Amino acid sequence: MKKLFILLVSFILHNAVFATIPEAEKKALIDFYTSTNGLDWNKSWDLSKDAATWYGVEIKDNHVISLHLVDNNLNGTLPNSLGALDKLQVLNLAFNLLEGEVPSSVFKLKKLMVLRLGKNKLTGNIPNEIGDLKNLVILDFFSNQLSGILPRSIGTLKNLKVLLISDNNITGRIPEEIGALIHLERFEIADNNIYGDVPVNFGLLSNLKMLVLSENRLSGEFPSVIFSLPNLKALQIQKNLFDQEHLLNSIPTETDLALLDFDNDKNLSDRKNFKDIYRSGDTRMADTIFEEDKENK
Repeated sequence: MKKLFILLVSFILHNAVFATIPEAEKKALIDFYTSTNGLDWNKSWDLSKDAATWYGVEIKDNHVISLHLVDNNLNGTLPNSLGALDKLQVLNLAFNLLEGEVPSSVFKLKKLMVLRLGKNKLTGNIPNEIGDLKNLVILDFFSNQLSGILPRSIGTLKNLKVLLISDNNITGRIPEEIGALIHLERFEIADNNIYGDVPVNFGLLSNLKMLVLSENRLSGEFPSVIFSLPNLKALQIQKNLFDQEHLLNSIPTETDLALLDFDNDKNLSDRKNFKDIYRSGDTRMADTIFEEDKENK
């Protein structure tokens, strides 16, 4: 009887550690492994073992909830079967060599809170369907080869705190709808081909800490109300086409900004590359996030 009890406990513990995920989710992970040359990853998977043991895979209640493979030499394309991971909350594949378009199925993962694909070689547009990811807190497409415009549907992501799209080929105007994202802390669209005015309603983004708009074709009068945002610490707007006279007259004599970078400035701050801003820890948030950025490797 004692031996039977020990066997029963061992069986329960084994199944608690090696949780069984649905076959469709396991297939999606294997497709992902194959499509991104898993054998060449820095930390690869032993496909003969349970998925719960695979590096970067987090499982809860027998479903994959996180795929976290930052700076792991992923090389290839993302398979459409990723859409089978319908309980996924975190997809963090930043600092890799991924190519091609982001599969449409990724924008159907309604539970996603973190979508980090920065520092890859991805192409294509940001689709309107991005607005369907209502739980997103972080959206990171920094330093890829994306084109097209910023869809207005981004303005429906009411939980968004971080939006990073710098260093791409994005064109068009900044959607006014983004000015309604009241929880936004970090907005970066530097080094694109974005033109037109900065929406005045950005002055309502009271939680904004970083605003990086440099190296675009933005023009007109920069909204002076932005200088009064209570939490703003970093503002980069250099290399645009703003009305310089209005801008110079709008900058307050005293400011709490730690970084203020604009054309023709008079040493108000030390210049800092927006790629360094991308890696800044000033907007770290628990459970989301920047703790495995490449500079911490």
